[in-house]
Amino acid sequence: MLTYIRTNSNLPEKSITNTLQLLNEGATVPFIARYRKEMTGGLDEVEIALIRDLGKKYDELIARQQTILNSIEEQGKLTPELKEKITTCFDSIILEDIYLPYKQKRQTKGDKAKKLGLEHLAKMIMSQRGGDPFSMADKFVKGDVEDEQMAIDGAKDIIAEWINENGAARAKIRYLFQRKSLLASKMVKGKEEEGAKYRDYFDFSEPLYKCASHRLLALIRAEREGFISLKAQPDQAEAIESLERFFVKGKDACATIVGEACKESYKRLMCPSLENEILSEAKEKADKEAIKIFTTNLRQLLLAPPLGSKRILAIDPGFRTGCKVVCIDESGDLLMNQTIYPHPPQNESSAAKSKIAQFVQAYKIEAIAIGDGTAGRETEAIIKQIRFDREVEVFVVREDGASIYSASPIARKEFPTYDVTVRGSVSIGRRLMDPLAELVKIDPKSIGVGQYQHEVNQHLLKDELDDVVISCVNAVGVDLNTASPYLLSYVSGLGPTLAENIVAYRTENGGIRSREDLKKVKRLGDKAYEQAAGFLRVRDAENPLDNSSVHPESYKVVQAMAKKLKVDLKTLIGNDDLLKEIKKSDFQEIDSYTFDDIIKELKKPGRDPRKKAKVLEFDSSIRTMDDLRIGMILPGIVTNVTAFGAFVNIGIKENGLIHKSNLAETYVEDSAQFISLHEHVSVQVLEVDAIRKRVGLKRVK
Repeated sequence: MLTYIRTNSNLPEKSITNTLQLLNEGATVPFIARYRKEMTGGLDEVEIALIRDLGKKYDELIARQQTILNSIEEQGKLTPELKEKITTCFDSIILEDIYLPYKQKRQTKGDKAKKLGLEHLAKMIMSQRGGDPFSMADKFVKGDVEDEQMAIDGAKDIIAEWINENGAARAKIRYLFQRKSLLASKMVKGKEEEGAKYRDYFDFSEPLYKCASHRLLALIRAEREGFISLKAQPDQAEAIESLERFFVKGKDACATIVGEACKESYKRLMCPSLENEILSEAKEKADKEAIKIFTTNLRQLLLAPPLGSKRILAIDPGFRTGCKVVCIDESGDLLMNQTIYPHPPQNESSAAKSKIAQFVQAYKIEAIAIGDGTAGRETEAIIKQIRFDREVEVFVVREDGASIYSASPIARKEFPTYDVTVRGSVSIGRRLMDPLAELVKIDPKSIGVGQYQHEVNQHLLKDELDDVVISCVNAVGVDLNTASPYLLSYVSGLGPTLAENIVAYRTENGGIRSREDLKKVKRLGDKAYEQAAGFLRVRDAENPLDNSSVHPESYKVVQAMAKKLKVDLKTLIGNDDLLKEIKKSDFQEIDSYTFDDIIKELKKPGRDPRKKAKVLEFDSSIRTMDDLRIGMILPGIVTNVTAFGAFVNIGIKENGLIHKSNLAETYVEDSAQFISLHEHVSVQVLEVDAIRKRVGLKRVK
């Protein structure tokens, strides 16, 4: 395993060995990355996860090797040489090529020919040592073999399968598929109107290796939905000629039959198989690229600036059904809910404004959150007309996934007596307060970032997204006394059961007063405590380190630092001048990584790594696509980043697209290197396509 991981990761052997040991002992990726740097040599979460994933892949390869060995042994065909070949192969594609001749499959043409006793004839023809094939075939005409031609045809079927199962030949044609396959799509007859959104692919072709990931996934979706047919093949004549050069040894009659078998083998067996393989490889690569974009966006979304613990009035806007208004306190608890009807058809804007002003005064509201969906801009305009008795900031909040949350078991458990509209409004308000704490309750695929997430490998997508959520939660840290069980469940070493037990404990005991209290939580043992404690915060704890990322295992060291400087912990924490006096040489019991992390944390203990939320003012003159004009410069906020560019909310229902060619003055390969989710940007309108509801934008400084 060590050699396999080192070869595929280029990481130091010692780092791999120690990381595997920690993972086997039950340590989590965030814990290892944060608190065991001395063992890993400072590997980050990405590198540690790579070691973990390569270890799993190695185990899967070993299991597959054993399955293949067992299968061949049961057939009585396992030789020492073949066993060595299998057990030393760690390329899954080559491993399957080795297994192909022994693989149990439905009866083939070649199998039928062998049952007719034609295998020896096939060997004679394949040897191409001269002679007349019909004379050779004559002695095989017996039983169900009616004549010489039938015998030769059967032998040809056997040879075609030998050609297909030849590892060297498959490797040769596989390389041709990889380098020269043309990806081509054709419209399915009669689907012109129904599949209009895919019309760019009705007659499309390009080399497969040049096809961008997002384009390939779009093609796969179009094929799955039945609008196009898709194929990826090299030039057929070149492929067959390559096989003939490999197998045909001369120009006699036997060689001619082998040449015909090459054509048959390629068309019937090798081409379909390798086409599926090459498309699967291309899709796997496209999946990984799409998932990488998705995870980058999700990380930025989860780490979006929080407003913090404020009293918030949240509005889920709507026209006919009205705007659902809720007020929530600093902890996100619901104070009240009501529906107002400021828009058509009711047009009760005066009454709505009066009620909102009353709510702000009565519930001491500090900020207003408005969902960015239908009627969002119109509601924002009305809210900004109100004169409040205090300063109130107004935010437009992304509401993707709010409806998913509001109908979920989590929402029903949190608000069993309220309907989905109230739950959705509360979620909008809580997102402004703390996006991370609220968004962990929603399936990341429903949040509206990424590209073609329903086309990619769902198992891989879930694993990668879970890693991102776990990473973000632990990077920020979690307040033990206010966090929901859903947020706590993502903390290193916990999970749903322990998270629920923590909430039950704090409810029964009126809160958690120290990290030590965690040891009293039901079923929370020493290992879980070790993994989780450093990521959990206890505000106003007697020991100020309980509200920092300093792990309890290092408390004695920090206390020794304070003692050496003759001050108490509270005086030491946050005091740059005192912290500068601490020398690593005085604390040999800890490594340099831990020392540096402790000093860094003591300077700003418990600091939230996220920025603070900022208000974005859209252009008040822009409400619909009809208001746009070519050349306009508008403010906007980035709502999604893809391989081909970034989508931007400019204050209308339709998000505009900055194609990557318009992101910067230089060439852009990766959009994410030039723009990020939630970034406030200035854009110029380049194109307005009202029919297709598309807006083309260019980023301007």
